Amino acid sequence: MDKEFFVKHPLVKHLIYMLVVSVVIVILAFLFIKMVARQGKEYELPDYRGVALVEMKRDNPYHLEYVVIDSVYDAEQEGGIVLQQDPEPGTMIKTHRKVYVTVTTFAPSDVVLPELSNMTVRSAVSALEAAGLRCGKLKFVDSPYRNVILESTCKGKMVYAGEKMSTGAVVDLTVGLGETQKGTRVPFVIGQVPAKARRGILSASMNVGQEYYDGVTDRSHCVCYRLNPDYTGVTRYPLGTYVDVWYCDATEADVERIISNFQVDSSKIFRTEFDDMEDDFDPYNDVDDPDFDDGWDW
Repeated sequence: MDKEFFVKHPLVKHLIYMLVVSVVIVILAFLFIKMVARQGKEYELPDYRGVALVEMKRDNPYHLEYVVIDSVYDAEQEGGIVLQQDPEPGTMIKTHRKVYVTVTTFAPSDVVLPELSNMTVRSAVSALEAAGLRCGKLKFVDSPYRNVILESTCKGKMVYAGEKMSTGAVVDLTVGLGETQKGTRVPFVIGQVPAKARRGILSASMNVGQEYYDGVTDRSHCVCYRLNPDYTGVTRYPLGTYVDVWYCDATEADVERIISNFQVDSSKIFRTEFDDMEDDFDPYNDVDDPDFDDGWDW
């Protein structure tokens, strides 16, 4: 097309100009969106669990925004330590995105002791945990009410439902032995984190004995790999028996391996005086509840 054509048809010239300008605008718009959205620039989100929040903010190469959505008191952890994060570690993210975290508090808050009298051990352990308290030692005494809570104490002092206590306070329970004094089995807590392993042992009407952290560098990511007495699923022990626990560092893949490789030592299976007792239903005994969740959960 020559100049004479555009002189004779000025509308065509203007249409071409409009088309060129439109293409340029579209290209610039795409470049702007790509720059703002940071397309193609994604990074793997680190695992911040067990890391202090102040340290995360200080070392923040991706300019992330950390949002605290919950705080939990943990007597075994310093304040300001990340317990959970969202998105999960390993997620591909872009810079400047928000990361939601749950951290430990620096000081315990006040909670109310729930009503524990006449509860079974398992129910009492769950109620204490739900209230932000911890179950300590189980003391079994003569009583016709098997596995039922008779008294609650904290640091040797009697405590009652409705009392204010500090979050994370340890409550010891006095429990009835019952007339038959039937024994209990060591629960399967292999592959579980410390909090859940302790809960499983206590819920089985046994006490947590010595805890050993073999080479553990991060207690928020360690799991149980050994017990004493060993888990057999068969052998019964007296109520209140102490169970020692060994922990090791583990990833989710390690946990699957630990559980799949676990084998019951047949030499640890033996008969006790409790095996001759009738294993009938007892409304006050939930020690051998088949619906109890023994699964692993971070």
